[in-house]
Amino acid sequence: MEEIKTYTQSERDWAMFCHLSTFAGYFFPFGGIIGPLICWVSRKDQSEWVNMNGKSALNFQISVLLYSVLLIPLCFIIVGIPLLIALGILEVVCVIVASIKAAKGEVYKYPISIPFVQ
Repeated sequence: MEEIKTYTQSERDWAMFCHLSTFAGYFFPFGGIIGPLICWVSRKDQSEWVNMNGKSALNFQISVLLYSVLLIPLCFIIVGIPLLIALGILEVVCVIVASIKAAKGEVYKYPISIPFVQ
């Protein structure tokens, strides 16, 4: 049987901030990676929950950046444009869902995320 873990409000808040900080990418270049990186590094040694969520958010943002770079050449043959739009919508939806789940203390696994940071 799997043990149910409870986390403090502070741990859940920091885990949520790790996910929400990815929206910094809409205001600063590479903010989508720098935001979660700062949240994760500042609290990873203090909480297993923040460590897990920070790595998850960071891996997803690096994956989205990689997919975006790979899709840019496809924009010249039109097919990349709708794929980039779909990737952007997927990113926003997944970040919001992950933030809500982290705030509740529930695990969320991002789709299409490559585990760069172990």
